[in-house]
Order: sequence, then structure tokens, then C-alpha cells
Amino acid sequence: MPALNTTATADISFMLLVFFLVTTSIDSDKGLNRMLPAIPQEETQKNMDVDKRNVLTITIDEQDSLRCEGQVVTSAELQERIEEFVEQVDREKHVLSIQARRNTSYNAYFAMQNAIVAAYNSLRNKYAKQHFGVSFDQCTAEQREEVAAYYPQRISEEEPE
Repeated sequence: MPALNTTATADISFMLLVFFLVTTSIDSDKGLNRMLPAIPQEETQKNMDVDKRNVLTITIDEQDSLRCEGQVVTSAELQERIEEFVEQVDREKHVLSIQARRNTSYNAYFAMQNAIVAAYNSLRNKYAKQHFGVSFDQCTAEQREEVAAYYPQRISEEEPE
């Protein structure tokens, strides 16, 4: 009984597998879109004196409880509190102080970060609509720089405990 020669079948299967592994792209871009600060020219870091009235303290504990100035808040309430805080204090000297515990979940941390970004986006949109008649996304590069300079993001993140 003649048999089929299948030695080439394994080679072809292996080459097809390698081809699909090499040509397939896997999108795994998840995370926060953040610009890291430029590397300082000096090795030393400057200490800044900040008035305690210009600092808004935000913490997340091990149970993912989000607190703003010691009071438990939701993400939406945090966004409102940040907007009010930035408008009430000196815009150029305010600081958001963030501290998360090591056992905090990523979802709670990202929800807090999203609330911060949403607060700044809301403030910047209001300013852009008042001064330029368009939303922040529709502003020119120069207008965006002016709006970002008017509402700078000043965030201090402490090492987790």
C-alpha cells in the first residue's frame, strides 16, 4: 500500500506559523498619556516652598477609597473639587498632592487620574470658549499654549507607602 510523503507538510506548517507570528501586530497600548518632565541639566533637584493653602491633598487607601482633603469623594466629586480649587487659589502656584498606597488597585488609580485630567480639560475648555470662541481641541498651537499657561498642571506625586 503506497503512503503519502508528508515530511514537507510539517515544514510548510512551521513556516506558515512563523509568517503569521511575524506579520501579526498586537495592540497593547494601555495606560495614561503623560508627558514626562525633561531631564534636568543639573543633578540636584530644586526644593520649592509652597504655601499649604495652595495644596490640594488627594489620597487613595488600600480599600480604593478616594479622599480629597481627608473627605471620601467619588471621581465626579473629585473633578468638581479640583476645578473649584484651581479657580479659587492662585492658578500659577496651586499644587495637587497625590499619594496612593502600594495595595491600591490600578482601576482606582486610573479613575483618580482621569478625574484630574477631566478637571483640567474642563477648565481649559471654558477658558478657550470665553477667549477664543472655540473649544480647547479646536484652538491653534499658540492658543493652546496660552490656555495651558493660564491653567498649568501642577501635580506632585509622592512615593507609595
